[in-house]
Amino acid sequence: MKPTLFILAAGMGSRYGGLKQLDGLGPGGETIMDYSVYDAVRAGFGKIVFVIRKSFEDDFRNIVLKKYEGIIPTEVVFQDITSIPEGFAFNPERSKPWGTNHAVLMGKEVIKEPFAVINADDFYGKESFEIMAEFLRNVTGKTNEYSMLGYHVGNTLSESGTVARGVCGVDESGNLTNVVERTSIIRKDGKIVFTGDDGNDVEIADNTPVSMNFWGLTPDYFDHSEEEFRNFLKEHGNELKSEFFIPLVVNNLIVSGKSSCRVLDTPSDWFGVTYAEDRPEVVAKIQKLVDAGVYPSRLFQ
Repeated sequence: MKPTLFILAAGMGSRYGGLKQLDGLGPGGETIMDYSVYDAVRAGFGKIVFVIRKSFEDDFRNIVLKKYEGIIPTEVVFQDITSIPEGFAFNPERSKPWGTNHAVLMGKEVIKEPFAVINADDFYGKESFEIMAEFLRNVTGKTNEYSMLGYHVGNTLSESGTVARGVCGVDESGNLTNVVERTSIIRKDGKIVFTGDDGNDVEIADNTPVSMNFWGLTPDYFDHSEEEFRNFLKEHGNELKSEFFIPLVVNNLIVSGKSSCRVLDTPSDWFGVTYAEDRPEVVAKIQKLVDAGVYPSRLFQ
């Protein structure tokens, strides 16, 4: 059974402006999602599922999905603020979606095999898809054995300033123990530092694993997520901006002893477009990979 790639594409890109998932950044007008799909196909994934907002379904089907016809099967599911369990309500003034793990829940009816979850607007690299595909093939038929790609923090920095990253704790077996959000990470005088709790710089090694929201899961994760979402809504359902994130659920499952999460080491560079100012740098990085022969100058042709 081939694994599925689940792409989270429901964000509207408010910081970047417009639907950044549809922005052509490659030499042939390819989006970052196009490169993720291309890498997934050659790594052996068998299906792509996209979670989007219903409001841009037509654009998404016309601009994105047509390119993949005859290459890999695709499905679309929709994230909507009203998709909550029966018996629960939310603040009528709330407009913010429920977060990344709520988006994952939208895939329950169409995903019955091991699957990977990624962000639509992040570039993860060819090797990462190969590593994740191998892991997912090996957990077919198993439960509660998850994974996360651990990127070297030095491969995720921005040339335009500081970044925030989830720094991962890993035990002797290579399993995730925690993810701690660190802010203001930057390379300074040849060393990578972040701002500690006391306001001073704290040095971390270049190969320290960080989470970039690339997860490997099995279908039982949906049942855990439904239970966790009910608990979340009991505590935070009336809040205007609370979000139900993947690391929250994974951490709860690890702490409770229900599941494990293997941290998979990857040599890939990560990059993405967070702000409009990042766009030229990303275009240049993609072109460099094309020039090196990692990707053809035109995908899906």
